[in-house]
Amino acid sequence: MSSQGAAIRQHTNTGHTNPLSFSLELGFFAGLLWGAVHWVFHWLRFTIVIPAFLAEPFFKHSFLKSGSGDLLGWLFFIAFSMVAAVIYTLLFRKLAGPWPGIVYGICWWAVLFVAGPALGMMNRLNHLTWNTIITEFCLYLLWGLFIGYTAAFEFTDERKREPGRAKAH
Repeated sequence: MSSQGAAIRQHTNTGHTNPLSFSLELGFFAGLLWGAVHWVFHWLRFTIVIPAFLAEPFFKHSFLKSGSGDLLGWLFFIAFSMVAAVIYTLLFRKLAGPWPGIVYGICWWAVLFVAGPALGMMNRLNHLTWNTIITEFCLYLLWGLFIGYTAAFEFTDERKREPGRAKAH
């Protein structure tokens, strides 16, 4: 699809961005990008949390450690990111700057790493390596920054802060 088609699809008749379609697209690309980064981090052994950890309650662990399981995990992360982006866009899209997104990503990390062990997704924090904890923390911080700052850029006046565009307004 062309960029014009995407722009038309995301804008309502009033010329404003449709928050739902924008957030779904944002979440898709956040999941695609940061899910791939998580897979690379796992492949490089920076983290022991498998890429398919979100699918852990629904599938056998032995399947999730396979190549097909990695792909399924990536799809689960994309779906998770789409839901998280919709929540962020509906509740926090008017918050400007990078910090709300960073805090949002850290909050999701905390939720997943507190609730995750109870759901069998991963080991408790005290049973994870420091490399895993730091890697996962940074991954979710950057994932949240990506979602939050992209939404802020679209729904606030962040564009006016760009040096090249400041003179045009």
